[in-house]
Amino acid sequence: MRALVIGWASFRHGEATAGDVLSMRRVDEVLSTMGLPHDLAWSPVYRPDDLNYEEVDPARYSHVVFVCGPAHGWQVQEVHRRFAHCHRIAVGVSVIDPEDDTVTGFDQVFARDHDGLGTPDLSLGARTSEVLVTGVILAPPQPEYGDSGHHADVHASVREWIAGIDCARVPLDTRLASSDWERCETPDQFMSILSHLDVVITTRLHGLALSLQAGVPALAIDPVAGGGKVTAQADALGWPALVRAEEADDRELLDSWWRWCSSVQGRAVAALRSLPSDNGLLRDMVKALKSRPVR
Repeated sequence: MRALVIGWASFRHGEATAGDVLSMRRVDEVLSTMGLPHDLAWSPVYRPDDLNYEEVDPARYSHVVFVCGPAHGWQVQEVHRRFAHCHRIAVGVSVIDPEDDTVTGFDQVFARDHDGLGTPDLSLGARTSEVLVTGVILAPPQPEYGDSGHHADVHASVREWIAGIDCARVPLDTRLASSDWERCETPDQFMSILSHLDVVITTRLHGLALSLQAGVPALAIDPVAGGGKVTAQADALGWPALVRAEEADDRELLDSWWRWCSSVQGRAVAALRSLPSDNGLLRDMVKALKSRPVR
Protein backbone atom coordinates (compact mmCIF):
# COMPACT_ATOMS: atom_id res chain seq x y z
CA MET A 1 0.00 0.00 0.00
CA ARG A 2 1.16 3.54 -0.80
CA ALA A 3 -1.04 6.63 -0.79
CA LEU A 4 -0.72 9.79 -2.83
CA VAL A 5 -1.90 12.89 -0.97
CA ILE A 6 -3.12 15.69 -3.22
CA GLY A 7 -5.28 18.81 -3.05
CA TRP A 8 -5.96 21.99 -4.95
CA ALA A 9 -2.35 22.97 -4.26
CA SER A 10 -1.35 20.02 -6.45
CA PHE A 11 -2.92 21.30 -9.65
CA ARG A 12 -1.23 23.67 -12.07
CA HIS A 13 -4.57 25.47 -12.46
CA GLY A 14 -5.49 25.13 -8.81
CA GLU A 15 -5.12 27.65 -6.02
CA ALA A 16 -2.57 27.01 -3.28
CA THR A 17 -4.03 28.72 -0.22
CA ALA A 18 -2.53 28.62 3.25
CA GLY A 19 -5.49 26.50 4.37
CA ASP A 20 -4.99 24.01 1.53
CA VAL A 21 -1.31 23.55 2.30
CA LEU A 22 -1.83 23.31 6.06
CA SER A 23 -4.55 20.70 5.55
CA MET A 24 -2.18 18.61 3.42
CA ARG A 25 0.48 19.09 6.10
CA ARG A 26 -1.94 17.86 8.77
CA VAL A 27 -2.77 14.73 6.77
CA ASP A 28 0.96 14.18 6.22
CA GLU A 29 1.57 14.40 9.98
CA VAL A 30 -1.16 11.88 10.78
CA LEU A 31 -0.06 9.38 8.12
CA SER A 32 3.58 9.71 9.18
CA THR A 33 2.66 9.13 12.84
CA MET A 34 0.72 6.00 11.84
CA GLY A 35 3.63 4.77 9.73
CA LEU A 36 1.55 4.66 6.54
CA PRO A 37 3.65 5.06 3.35
CA HIS A 38 2.62 8.09 1.35
CA ASP A 39 3.80 10.94 -0.85
CA LEU A 40 2.61 14.53 -1.16
CA ALA A 41 2.34 15.88 -4.70
CA TRP A 42 2.41 19.58 -5.52
CA SER A 43 1.73 21.93 -8.38
CA PRO A 44 4.80 22.43 -10.57
CA VAL A 45 4.03 26.15 -10.38
CA TYR A 46 3.73 26.36 -6.60
CA ARG A 47 6.58 24.01 -5.66
CA PRO A 48 8.67 23.29 -8.75
CA ASP A 49 11.39 21.46 -6.78
CA ASP A 50 9.07 19.02 -4.99
CA LEU A 51 7.19 15.95 -6.22
CA ASN A 52 5.32 17.11 -9.31
CA TYR A 53 1.68 15.98 -9.45
CA GLU A 54 1.67 16.09 -13.24
CA GLU A 55 4.62 13.70 -13.46
CA VAL A 56 3.79 11.11 -10.78
CA ASP A 57 3.29 7.54 -11.93
CA PRO A 58 -0.25 6.47 -10.94
CA ALA A 59 0.83 2.82 -10.97
CA ARG A 60 2.96 3.43 -7.83
CA TYR A 61 -0.12 4.07 -5.70
CA SER A 62 -2.93 2.02 -4.26
CA HIS A 63 -4.75 4.95 -2.62
CA VAL A 64 -5.35 8.61 -3.37
CA VAL A 65 -6.28 11.04 -0.60
CA PHE A 66 -7.78 14.30 -1.84
CA VAL A 67 -7.55 17.00 0.81
CA CYS A 68 -9.47 20.24 1.41
CA GLY A 69 -11.30 22.55 -0.99
CA PRO A 70 -14.50 21.82 -2.89
CA ALA A 71 -15.18 18.35 -4.30
CA HIS A 72 -16.00 19.92 -7.60
CA GLY A 73 -14.46 20.78 -10.96
CA TRP A 74 -12.69 19.25 -13.91
CA GLN A 75 -9.41 18.91 -12.05
CA VAL A 76 -10.98 16.50 -9.58
CA GLN A 77 -12.72 14.66 -12.41
CA GLU A 78 -9.27 14.18 -13.95
CA VAL A 79 -8.08 12.64 -10.66
CA HIS A 80 -10.83 10.04 -10.93
CA ARG A 81 -9.85 9.24 -14.50
CA ARG A 82 -6.10 9.16 -13.95
CA PHE A 83 -6.24 7.14 -10.71
CA ALA A 84 -9.23 4.96 -11.55
CA HIS A 85 -7.46 1.87 -10.21
CA CYS A 86 -6.87 3.50 -6.77
CA HIS A 87 -9.09 3.61 -3.73
CA ARG A 88 -9.96 7.30 -3.66
CA ILE A 89 -10.74 9.14 -0.43
CA ALA A 90 -11.80 12.78 -0.03
CA VAL A 91 -11.25 14.33 3.40
CA GLY A 92 -11.91 17.82 4.71
CA VAL A 93 -13.75 18.82 1.52
CA SER A 94 -16.84 20.91 0.86
CA VAL A 95 -19.68 18.97 -0.73
CA ILE A 96 -21.99 21.31 -2.64
CA ASP A 97 -23.88 18.68 -4.65
CA PRO A 98 -23.68 15.14 -3.25
CA GLU A 99 -24.96 13.74 -6.56
CA ASP A 100 -22.21 15.39 -8.62
CA ASP A 101 -19.95 12.90 -10.41
CA THR A 102 -16.97 14.57 -8.79
CA VAL A 103 -18.29 13.58 -5.36
CA THR A 104 -19.65 10.15 -6.23
CA GLY A 105 -16.37 9.30 -7.95
CA PHE A 106 -14.73 8.96 -4.53
CA ASP A 107 -14.98 5.66 -2.70
CA GLN A 108 -15.27 7.52 0.60
CA VAL A 109 -15.99 11.15 1.40
CA PHE A 110 -15.36 12.73 4.80
CA ALA A 111 -16.73 16.24 4.36
CA ARG A 112 -15.97 19.32 6.40
CA ASP A 113 -19.32 20.82 5.33
CA HIS A 114 -22.34 19.09 3.82
CA ASP A 115 -26.06 19.94 3.93
CA GLY A 116 -25.36 22.90 6.23
CA LEU A 117 -23.44 20.79 8.76
CA GLY A 118 -19.76 21.39 9.43
CA THR A 119 -16.76 19.95 11.20
CA PRO A 120 -13.48 21.73 12.09
CA ASP A 121 -11.20 22.28 9.11
CA LEU A 122 -8.11 20.09 8.78
CA SER A 123 -5.82 23.13 8.78
CA LEU A 124 -6.50 23.59 12.49
CA GLY A 125 -3.75 21.93 14.48
CA ALA A 126 -1.20 21.66 11.68
CA ARG A 127 2.26 22.63 12.81
CA THR A 128 3.58 26.01 11.76
CA SER A 129 6.82 27.90 12.37
CA GLU A 130 7.17 31.61 13.03
CA VAL A 131 9.08 33.64 10.48
CA LEU A 132 10.04 37.30 10.38
CA VAL A 133 7.18 39.63 9.45
CA THR A 134 8.63 41.90 6.80
CA GLY A 135 7.17 45.11 5.46
CA VAL A 136 8.00 45.89 1.83
CA ILE A 137 7.77 49.58 0.92
CA LEU A 138 8.76 50.40 -2.65
CA ALA A 139 8.96 53.88 -4.12
CA PRO A 140 6.84 54.94 -7.10
CA PRO A 141 8.55 56.27 -10.24
CA GLN A 142 10.41 59.49 -9.43
CA PRO A 143 10.91 61.30 -12.74
CA GLU A 144 12.71 64.18 -11.04
CA TYR A 145 15.85 62.03 -11.00
CA GLY A 146 15.89 61.66 -14.77
CA ASP A 147 18.26 59.03 -16.13
CA SER A 148 19.70 58.46 -12.64
CA GLY A 149 16.46 56.85 -11.52
CA HIS A 150 16.82 53.08 -11.86
CA HIS A 151 13.57 52.25 -10.08
CA ALA A 152 12.30 49.58 -12.48
CA ASP A 153 15.55 47.61 -12.51
CA VAL A 154 16.14 48.00 -8.77
CA HIS A 155 12.61 46.92 -7.90
CA ALA A 156 12.80 43.93 -10.24
CA SER A 157 16.00 42.80 -8.49
CA VAL A 158 14.52 43.36 -5.03
CA ARG A 159 11.30 41.49 -5.84
CA GLU A 160 13.19 38.54 -7.29
CA TRP A 161 15.51 38.43 -4.28
CA ILE A 162 12.87 38.70 -1.57
CA ALA A 163 10.77 36.00 -3.23
CA GLY A 164 13.49 33.58 -2.09
CA ILE A 165 13.56 34.81 1.53
CA ASP A 166 11.61 32.79 4.09
CA CYS A 167 9.61 35.60 5.65
CA ALA A 168 6.02 36.83 5.89
CA ARG A 169 5.90 39.67 3.37
CA VAL A 170 3.54 42.59 3.94
CA PRO A 171 3.32 45.04 1.00
CA LEU A 172 2.91 48.59 2.34
CA ASP A 173 2.46 52.04 0.87
CA THR A 174 3.26 55.27 2.70
CA ARG A 175 0.58 57.04 0.66
CA LEU A 176 -2.53 57.73 2.70
CA ALA A 177 -6.16 57.72 1.53
CA SER A 178 -9.51 58.31 3.19
CA SER A 179 -11.57 56.36 0.66
CA ASP A 180 -9.32 53.38 -0.11
CA TRP A 181 -9.51 50.64 2.52
CA GLU A 182 -6.25 49.09 1.28
CA ARG A 183 -4.31 52.13 2.48
CA CYS A 184 -4.02 53.78 5.86
CA GLU A 185 -5.98 56.97 6.39
CA THR A 186 -3.69 58.47 9.02
CA PRO A 187 0.03 58.28 9.79
CA ASP A 188 -0.94 56.89 13.20
CA GLN A 189 -2.46 53.86 11.48
CA PHE A 190 0.64 53.42 9.35
CA MET A 191 3.00 53.67 12.32
CA SER A 192 0.89 51.13 14.20
CA ILE A 193 1.49 48.64 11.38
CA LEU A 194 5.22 49.36 11.33
CA SER A 195 5.49 48.80 15.08
CA HIS A 196 4.34 45.19 14.64
CA LEU A 197 6.92 44.32 11.98
CA ASP A 198 10.28 42.62 12.49
CA VAL A 199 12.08 44.05 9.45
CA VAL A 200 11.34 46.49 6.62
CA ILE A 201 12.72 46.42 3.08
CA THR A 202 12.33 49.74 1.37
CA THR A 203 13.37 51.99 -1.49
CA ARG A 204 11.56 55.01 -0.02
CA LEU A 205 13.01 57.72 2.19
CA HIS A 206 10.05 57.60 4.55
CA GLY A 207 10.08 53.83 4.48
CA LEU A 208 13.53 54.08 6.07
CA ALA A 209 12.91 57.03 8.40
CA LEU A 210 9.54 55.86 9.75
CA SER A 211 10.72 52.27 10.23
CA LEU A 212 13.56 53.51 12.42
CA GLN A 213 11.11 55.82 14.21
CA ALA A 214 9.18 52.63 15.06
CA GLY A 215 12.41 50.94 16.16
CA VAL A 216 12.30 48.46 13.27
CA PRO A 217 15.47 47.66 11.27
CA ALA A 218 15.18 48.68 7.62
CA LEU A 219 17.15 47.32 4.72
CA ALA A 220 17.22 50.42 2.52
CA ILE A 221 17.92 50.17 -1.19
CA ASP A 222 18.47 53.45 -3.02
CA PRO A 223 16.86 53.31 -6.50
CA VAL A 224 18.86 56.33 -7.69
CA ALA A 225 22.27 55.75 -9.28
CA GLY A 226 25.01 57.68 -7.52
CA GLY A 227 22.83 58.07 -4.44
CA GLY A 228 19.60 60.01 -3.95
CA LYS A 229 17.54 60.97 -0.94
CA VAL A 230 17.51 57.47 0.53
CA THR A 231 21.30 57.46 0.72
CA ALA A 232 21.33 60.98 2.15
CA GLN A 233 18.79 60.01 4.81
CA ALA A 234 20.70 56.87 5.78
CA ASP A 235 23.85 58.99 6.17
CA ALA A 236 21.98 61.58 8.23
CA LEU A 237 20.60 58.91 10.55
CA GLY A 238 23.85 56.99 10.77
CA TRP A 239 22.08 53.89 9.44
CA PRO A 240 24.44 51.33 7.91
CA ALA A 241 22.01 48.93 6.17
CA LEU A 242 22.06 50.69 2.81
CA VAL A 243 22.45 49.17 -0.64
CA ARG A 244 23.22 51.41 -3.62
CA ALA A 245 21.27 51.17 -6.86
CA GLU A 246 24.36 49.79 -8.56
CA GLU A 247 24.46 46.93 -6.02
CA ALA A 248 20.77 46.01 -6.01
CA ASP A 249 21.36 42.81 -7.99
CA ASP A 250 24.06 41.61 -5.58
CA ARG A 251 22.22 38.87 -3.71
CA GLU A 252 25.09 38.15 -1.36
CA LEU A 253 25.12 41.78 -0.25
CA LEU A 254 21.34 41.81 0.20
CA ASP A 255 21.52 38.54 2.15
CA SER A 256 24.25 39.96 4.37
CA TRP A 257 22.29 43.08 5.28
CA TRP A 258 19.12 40.99 5.70
CA ARG A 259 20.88 38.84 8.28
CA TRP A 260 22.17 41.96 10.06
CA CYS A 261 18.72 43.59 10.14
CA SER A 262 17.30 40.34 11.51
CA SER A 263 19.94 40.09 14.21
CA VAL A 264 19.93 41.27 17.81
CA GLN A 265 22.51 43.88 16.84
CA GLY A 266 20.36 45.24 14.02
CA ARG A 267 17.34 45.55 16.29
CA ALA A 268 19.43 47.24 18.98
CA VAL A 269 20.82 49.83 16.57
CA ALA A 270 17.33 50.50 15.19
CA ALA A 271 16.03 51.01 18.73
CA LEU A 272 18.71 53.65 19.33
CA ARG A 273 17.79 55.42 16.09
CA SER A 274 14.16 55.61 17.23
CA LEU A 275 15.06 58.05 20.01
CA PRO A 276 14.07 61.68 19.30
CA SER A 277 16.95 63.81 18.09
CA ASP A 278 17.56 67.51 17.76
CA ASN A 279 16.74 68.50 14.20
CA GLY A 280 18.87 71.28 12.74
CA LEU A 281 16.26 72.00 10.07
CA LEU A 282 13.77 73.08 12.69
CA ARG A 283 16.35 75.24 14.43
CA ASP A 284 17.16 76.95 11.16
CA MET A 285 13.48 77.49 10.44
CA VAL A 286 12.82 79.07 13.84
CA LYS A 287 15.92 81.24 13.50
CA ALA A 288 14.75 82.44 10.09
CA LEU A 289 11.29 83.26 11.44
CA LYS A 290 12.71 85.25 14.34
CA SER A 291 15.29 87.11 12.30
CA ARG A 292 12.84 88.47 9.70
CA PRO A 293 10.88 91.49 10.95
CA VAL A 294 7.10 91.32 10.82
CA ARG A 295 5.62 93.71 8.24
